[in-house]
Amino acid sequence: MRITKIASQIAESALSLVGIRILTEEPHYVGSALGDGVELRRYGPRMAAETTVTADEDRARNIGFRRLANYIFGANHRAESIAMTAPVAQSGREEIAMTTPVAQSRAAGDRWTIRFFMPSKWTMDTLPEPDDENVALVTVPGQTVAVLRFGGDRSPTAVTARSSQLLTVLRDNGIEADGEPVAWFYDPPWTLPFLRRNEIAVPVKAQSP
Repeated sequence: MRITKIASQIAESALSLVGIRILTEEPHYVGSALGDGVELRRYGPRMAAETTVTADEDRARNIGFRRLANYIFGANHRAESIAMTAPVAQSGREEIAMTTPVAQSRAAGDRWTIRFFMPSKWTMDTLPEPDDENVALVTVPGQTVAVLRFGGDRSPTAVTARSSQLLTVLRDNGIEADGEPVAWFYDPPWTLPFLRRNEIAVPVKAQSP
């Protein structure tokens, strides 16, 4: 069964190389187009595992991703074996399915908060407690966000440029931002750049998508 699981993970990694995402749940939302490539989305409350890292933007993303990946791949307090869908895999630690997107936002200065959103089947009562004290489980309130989707480069320079582009669209449409831009990443680093799905999201005053 371990060999089967490894083979499945290799297959998923190969598919992600060309931007194909399988078995990854995305938070549900209701949306409508605003124009200029921007979409308004209304999300309900969501749960997330998050960590804050003090480093430059790229390094913070890498460190935060590793911390959160360790949590969902078993670094948690619930020492029990669970059955997954076929093929069945058993582990002494509970695994949590990967979801998208991964979110990154600036906390203050060079402090960055990285989030993995949790699958909808879990609740705060059923999620296992992280082993790492730097990982916290949080409830993200429902909110309306304006989202600009882009592919390719997701360097700090690209994120800053897309954030400015999104804020300009909002200003031109008379929509007031209600928070700072957040970068959302849907694909691993090895995905071919032109096939990556990246987004910038900015909370806005309540709209009706």
